[in-house]
Amino acid sequence: MTDFLFDMIATELEDAVGKENCSTRPIDKITHSVDYFWLSRMWADRGLRMPEGDFIVAPKDAKETSAVLKIANYYKIPVTTWGAGGGTQGGAIPVAGGIVLDTKRMNKIYDFNEQGMYIECGTGAIYKHIELAANERGYATMHYPSSLTCSTVGGFLAHRGIGVSSTKYGKIDDMVLQMEVVLPNGDIIETSPAPKHAAGPDLNQIFIGSEGTLGVMTKAQMRIYDQPESRQFRGFLFHNMTDAFNAARELLQKFKPSVMRLYDEAETASLIKKIVGVEKKGAFMNIAIEGVAEMVELEKKILLETFGKYGAEDLGPEYGEKWWKEKITFFYPGHMMDIPQCFGTMDTIAPYDKIEKIYWEMKKAIETNFPQAKFIAHFSHWYEWGCMIYDRFIVDGKDVPRDPHEALRLHQEIWSCGVRTALANGGVVNDHHGVGIKLGRLMKEQYGPAMQVFEGIKKQLDPNGIMNPFKLGL
Repeated sequence: MTDFLFDMIATELEDAVGKENCSTRPIDKITHSVDYFWLSRMWADRGLRMPEGDFIVAPKDAKETSAVLKIANYYKIPVTTWGAGGGTQGGAIPVAGGIVLDTKRMNKIYDFNEQGMYIECGTGAIYKHIELAANERGYATMHYPSSLTCSTVGGFLAHRGIGVSSTKYGKIDDMVLQMEVVLPNGDIIETSPAPKHAAGPDLNQIFIGSEGTLGVMTKAQMRIYDQPESRQFRGFLFHNMTDAFNAARELLQKFKPSVMRLYDEAETASLIKKIVGVEKKGAFMNIAIEGVAEMVELEKKILLETFGKYGAEDLGPEYGEKWWKEKITFFYPGHMMDIPQCFGTMDTIAPYDKIEKIYWEMKKAIETNFPQAKFIAHFSHWYEWGCMIYDRFIVDGKDVPRDPHEALRLHQEIWSCGVRTALANGGVVNDHHGVGIKLGRLMKEQYGPAMQVFEGIKKQLDPNGIMNPFKLGL
C-alpha cells in the first residue's frame, strides 16, 4: 500500500467513525496485536512484534460499523474484530494486517425489559457491567466465566463462551434471544425475534461461534433470570473418576445443578488444596443447587442419595462455598499458569461413553511424547449426554526454549498431539474457548468433507475474504 493510498483510506475511515476514533499510532497497533493467546504473549516477551493492524477503528454502532465494512470491501482490506483481547486462541490477532475494529464503544444498554426477561445491549459492553445492571433490578445473567470482568458480550458470543453455572443455565448461545449483525458487505440485519422456531435455521447460531469471520455482531438481547431464592453448595470426594462420571450422569437424568466441577487427582492435590483447602486424596467435585427453596431441599436429598450410591465422601457445604467465593481467584496472577511457563487449555467435549478414555489417552500421549510437560484436568461443564474436559498441559519455564521459534514449535507440537488424540477417541476440537488461529488447522481434520458447509457460508457472505482471515480454519 502506497503512502498516498494509505492516507486516502485513513481519511475515509475517519469520516466513518470520527477522527478521534481512528488511530494509526504505533502504541495502539501494538496494544491490539497481543491477546491472551500464549504464543502472542511469548512472542512479545521475547522482544518481537506480533502482526499489527494498519488502522485501529472504534465504531459506536451498527451504522458506523457498516460504513467501515463498506470501505474495507471496496479496498479489499482485512478486518479483524477486537473486543477486550481476553481470548486464548489468537482469534483477535490481525495476522493479515488491515483494519482492527474495536467494539468497546458499542457498550450502551438500549433496553432493560423485565416483561421480556432480557437486556438489550451493544456487544462491546464488558459482561460484568451487564451483570451489574441486572443485579441493580434484582436479576442476574447467570453467565459467570473467569473472564467476566474483562471480556465483552461480543467476545463471548464470537467464541461460544460458557460460565460456571452452565450445567443449569447453558452456554452463551442459550442466553441470547435476538442479535443485530453487520454483514461483510455492510448490510445491517436482525435475527428472528425468538430463538426457537421452525422458520428455517436459527440465524443466531450461524453467527455465534463464527469468530468474526462472517460479520460483526453489534447488538444483542441477553436473557436475565430471577435471583435464586436459595443457593446451596456441597463438596464431595470420589475415590476414582469412573465413579464420579457415573454419579454425575445419573444425577443429570434427575435434575440440573447449576455448578458441577470435578477435578482429577492432580488438580485436587495442587490447585484445590491451595485455594479451597481440601487435603484428602481423591477427585474433588463441587456441586451447587439453586432455585426455589423447597425445590433445592428436594434436590439436595436426591444429590446425597445418588452420590452415596457411588461411594462419594460428603464434605459438606464449606468447601463448596469457599470454591464459589474464590471461583475467579483461580485465574488471577499467582494462581494461574503464566510466562515463563508454556501452557494451554484444550477444553475437549465428548459424550459420557468416551470422555474418561479421552482423558487418559490425552494424558498418556502428552506426558509420554513430552516428558517435560505435566497434564492436569477438571471437568467443568456437564450435559445430560456428556461433559467437557478442561484439559491443560504445563511446561515449567526452565524447560521452555528461549528461542521464540523453537518455543512456538514446542507449543504447536503439544497442541497437535493432545487435540489429535482427543479427535481419534471421539472428542471435538473445542468446547468454549473458540478456534482462532491456534486450532484452525485441526478444523479440517475434525470435519473432513463437512468443512465445505462452513466454507460455502463464508464464500457466500464474504466473497472477498476480508473478515478475520485465517481464523476458524477459514
